[in-house]
Amino acid sequence: MKAVIQRVRSARLTADGAPFSEIGGGMMILLGVCKEDTEQDVDFLVHKCANLRIFEDENGKMNLSPADGKAEVLAVSQFTLLGSCAEGNRPFFGEAARPEIAKPLYERFCEEMAKRLPTKTGVFGADMKITMVCDGPVTILMDTKELRK
Repeated sequence: MKAVIQRVRSARLTADGAPFSEIGGGMMILLGVCKEDTEQDVDFLVHKCANLRIFEDENGKMNLSPADGKAEVLAVSQFTLLGSCAEGNRPFFGEAARPEIAKPLYERFCEEMAKRLPTKTGVFGADMKITMVCDGPVTILMDTKELRK
């Protein structure tokens, strides 16, 4: 499972042309589900994201987790994170999970995050547009396969 986590001041998502989700300050999480991912990957990534110390303390140091700063989360499924450009210029998405595998794992990720932090979602498989104001910018990449080595 791969994630791109961005610290944001705000984020707004439309799905199929209609407003759908909006958050204030917090984290924008783009989530790519690999074909070998399991619920263990979800639980591991939820724990890492919920406890990620990317918010500034009173001294301006990134020392606070989302819970410390009362951050919100916008979690969006994005299979293109699994695109490989190793051969040629057209991305190959062979490592991305098929929708019948990816959707339940994405939904579990969102449900588990919502138990920890206020969480909004995108619409799995929809044409989405996201407008966000990055804060920092702070962008963190996570891959459960790499993190668990």
